[in-house]
Amino acid sequence: MIEEISIRNLGVIGEARLPLGPGFTAVTGETGAGKTMVVTALGLLLGERAESGIIRSGSDQAVIEGRWQVEPNGAVADRVHDAGGELDGSELILGRSVLLEGRSRATVGGRSAPVSVLGELGQFLVVLHGQSDQARLRSATAQRETLDRFAGHEFAALLGEYQAVFGGWQEHQGELDVLVAEHDRRLREGEELGAAIGEIEAIQPQRGEDADLTARADRLTNLEELRSAASIAHEALAAEGPDDASDVNSLIAHARRQLERVTEHDASLGPIAEGLTAAAITIAELAGQLSSYLASLDADGGRELEAVQERRALLSGLIRRFGPTLDDAIDFLDSGSARLLELENDSTRVESLRAQVDSDRQRVVELAARLSDIRTANARRLAQRVTRELAALAMPNATVTVTVEDRSDYSPTGKDTVSFLLQPHSGAEARPLGKGASGGELSRVMLAIEVVIAGGDSVPTFVFDEIDAGVGGASAIEIGRRLARLSRTAQVIVVTHLAQVAAFATNHLRVVKDSAGNVTASSVEQLHGDQRISEMARLLSGLPDSESGLAHARELLETARALDN
Repeated sequence: MIEEISIRNLGVIGEARLPLGPGFTAVTGETGAGKTMVVTALGLLLGERAESGIIRSGSDQAVIEGRWQVEPNGAVADRVHDAGGELDGSELILGRSVLLEGRSRATVGGRSAPVSVLGELGQFLVVLHGQSDQARLRSATAQRETLDRFAGHEFAALLGEYQAVFGGWQEHQGELDVLVAEHDRRLREGEELGAAIGEIEAIQPQRGEDADLTARADRLTNLEELRSAASIAHEALAAEGPDDASDVNSLIAHARRQLERVTEHDASLGPIAEGLTAAAITIAELAGQLSSYLASLDADGGRELEAVQERRALLSGLIRRFGPTLDDAIDFLDSGSARLLELENDSTRVESLRAQVDSDRQRVVELAARLSDIRTANARRLAQRVTRELAALAMPNATVTVTVEDRSDYSPTGKDTVSFLLQPHSGAEARPLGKGASGGELSRVMLAIEVVIAGGDSVPTFVFDEIDAGVGGASAIEIGRRLARLSRTAQVIVVTHLAQVAAFATNHLRVVKDSAGNVTASSVEQLHGDQRISEMARLLSGLPDSESGLAHARELLETARALDN
């Protein structure tokens, strides 16, 4: 239930506060005062699209805030907590601001949230009907949705199950269609992949192998130069002839012996002699390494070079096809193998999908039949109850018929086409609401439907925006009476221009228009006593101070109280 709505800088409304609460609230006011802005504000709190044109002239943003009483442990509270918001006991605060550049912001339970969250919460909080909904009621979709609402929660659960199965059926059928349609292309792709993978597997490339082979080829190409340089270096370090004393090792030994001979005369030469000994060891180790290097040089390097170049040519071919690097070719082997396995399993997958599609379709057929049976049974009940309500809304001879017919294919909502037909009086032809009903008749049909459905509807608030357009007199009184009846089980908020409807309200709000120069500012005031009688007189005659109008207003209020008891 909505406790209060606060509005700032929305349309012609500068600043207003709407105290609502339980029961039946009527919102009235002069033409152009901004009554519809009240419904616009509520729509924004429920996630409807915002446009910068709704911001009051001269302001940079419009701000709307609403306070609701909700169940602390209900579905609304759970969604608020999921969005990061909090309740204050059982009170929920929703907010929406619309900026001049067109952007919009939402708050849920004190925390910023996507506007879509307001829309999700709105499904649990409010049913909003405007004159546009009268036009929408003419559509087959809206009529089916109305019947589905009447069918109740168990039907909704069955419809949800059907939609899940239907979605899986469509997904599997789509995949099957693609596999069958692309069979030849996928077959060619598999053959090409198999050949490419076979080529790579035959060569068996290793990561980094191309760099290693490049270095090996460079070494083998310059083998004689390497051998000569290593031999000369080895001879310089440690000549193998016994009489050659010109190598480095011999010279160091000679220098060490000379120093050791005179060390007893100067001890400071001792460390130098020891250093020469260490140098001799290092030179000997280097000479050994060069000797091993020379031994490792294959005398038959030409044949090895030929083999290396052949291997490099094979790897270069892979790089050209699958590169730009050898690693790319190796990666292609992994990804291509996985894709080839998928393609090779096509026949198995096709058979599996065909079996799944057949199973899905059988389940869809079964569930759709159950949906049709429930809709057909509820169509009769809904038509009977709406017809009874229309009799009380000054259409005593009207008859509503709800038909459920089989459509040619299955849809996300089943295999039914739902139609509402209205026979306005005996002897008239029953015609679809979309073709024959007037605006006033649609208003009464809509109200009759809501009164019928309200008893089983979990939504606590109903908002009607001038759905009484096109009616008056006794019909308007009956509309007010039915709205009062609806307000016994739900909160009802009605924007109206009819005194006959407003007379049944337990809470009367008036949108007041003040003029100051070229600027019009509207606000909202709660009416009591003589103020309400004066507003009722204005609605009846256009003159708030007319004695006859005031008398008529008092009489109308007394009549409403008597009829509502």
